[in-house]
Amino acid sequence: MKTIYTVLIASILLISCGEKKGQTIEEIIATNDISIIKAKKVEIEAVQQGYSDQLKMLNEKIDALDTNKKVPLITTFKAKEEVFTHYLELQGNVETKQNLLIYPEMPGILEDVYVKEGQSVKKGAILAKINDGGMSQQLSQLETQVELAKTVYERQKRLWDQKIGSEMQYLQSKTNYFAQQKSVEQLKSQIEKTTIIAPFDGVIDAVIKEEGTVVAPGPGAEIFRIINLNNMYISTEVPERYIVNVTKNKKVKVEFPVLGETLVSSVRQVGSFINPTNRSFKIEVPVTNINGNVKPNLTAKLQINDYTNTKAILIPQSIISENAQGEQFIYVVINKDANNEAVAKKVIIKTGKTQGDIIEVIANLEPGTEVIKEGARSVNNGQTVKVINQ
Repeated sequence: MKTIYTVLIASILLISCGEKKGQTIEEIIATNDISIIKAKKVEIEAVQQGYSDQLKMLNEKIDALDTNKKVPLITTFKAKEEVFTHYLELQGNVETKQNLLIYPEMPGILEDVYVKEGQSVKKGAILAKINDGGMSQQLSQLETQVELAKTVYERQKRLWDQKIGSEMQYLQSKTNYFAQQKSVEQLKSQIEKTTIIAPFDGVIDAVIKEEGTVVAPGPGAEIFRIINLNNMYISTEVPERYIVNVTKNKKVKVEFPVLGETLVSSVRQVGSFINPTNRSFKIEVPVTNINGNVKPNLTAKLQINDYTNTKAILIPQSIISENAQGEQFIYVVINKDANNEAVAKKVIIKTGKTQGDIIEVIANLEPGTEVIKEGARSVNNGQTVKVINQ
């Protein structure tokens, strides 16, 4: 204070030499006398500093005497051990191994179609018939010839058993009979191909060819698409770092966002091959389809439990801050008094896995510690705070 008064006196003496009494700031500036202007500036700054020092002293005394001073209001929660279940989240598509295009095995006219789109059929059910082009008539003729050949063979056999006739006649009749029989079997096999049957239980998803269409084996000749909607599964790829955690029979939560449905299943198959392009392996998860809403290529979300800690300490991610060194920290309260006033303390922590807004703390946080929640980002280390938990 003595220094301030000394400067002030010196300034007044300096101003008194050139400044007229009662001059305004504008008049002093108009003199264009730099010594007078500087002296006035020093005078004002000295007065300002004097007031600033006095205000500081007054504020310090007020803080010391005021029992109702303002402190930051915060909420807290106590860290505790609890079960933490982490889920690997994946996306996959619904598939079925019984999704088949049915092609004709014989050329001809599609004579009859016995099913409609959307119709459920059983394995072996007749779906359509192709005109056999007269092969049925040929079969009747061959069967007549077979009966004759059989009669001749049996007669020659009886004679040969009695050592009557020549061996050659017996062998010729036998050869002719079996050859005719083989021809009948081959023709029957060809005729069977004109009848199109369901290879498995399923639903006729599409009738591609109409009655009267000329069909033949080959590309673009498909007649039906049949799908089994009961034997469905989800196929997806899993990053290789989870190869130890995602194993056969692992429980899986399946969600169909479009349908608004969820179900619980398990991993049915785990691929043995790592794709070198994206470093992942395939898994299959079977799904039930009771109401028939699950369709091939439907998008599904999978949650697979890949980690569980029965004594985890969990906190919201939103209360964690990070310093310039990349360390994560939170604030806890210590020395809480009867008025719920305490001191905020910064604690450097280490974290593990996350699930939503929850994160696992794996180091430097003990159960029972009171952690600042609301207000965690607005307090400073060592600051007095007031806890207002409901």
